[in-house]
Amino acid sequence: MPSKGGKEIRLTSTPGLDDGSEYSPDGKHIYFNSTRSGLMQLWRMTNKGKEQTQLTFDQLNNWFPHLSPDGKWILFISYQPDIKPDDHPFYKHVYLRMMPVDGSQPPKVVAYLFGGQGTINTPSWSPDGKKVAFVSNSGM
Repeated sequence: MPSKGGKEIRLTSTPGLDDGSEYSPDGKHIYFNSTRSGLMQLWRMTNKGKEQTQLTFDQLNNWFPHLSPDGKWILFISYQPDIKPDDHPFYKHVYLRMMPVDGSQPPKVVAYLFGGQGTINTPSWSPDGKKVAFVSNSGM
């Protein structure tokens, strides 16, 4: 939808849930998570909805891609395979993981915690890209 209002333009049309979208810092791509492969995985497309490309291929359910301010890294949350791909639980063992935006290297674990829905639902990087903020329910 244009920022000044107007008609919405649908960018995805595959069956299942497409969720958690975020623009790249340069505005050229949109990163999102989708169940179109059976599990929740991370995807990227152009800002016009073209070239929809899967970025993660593991057995975890990967959610909420957040890009670093320099556009080089994706921070995201990963649920264990026993979580339904379209569920949004808030108190589970999860991983915060990070990988290059092009998926050229496998994700690395940044933290292992109790969390889920609400842990990193909004952009989480510090402006300089050196830190990330997240919510842990480990004290519950």
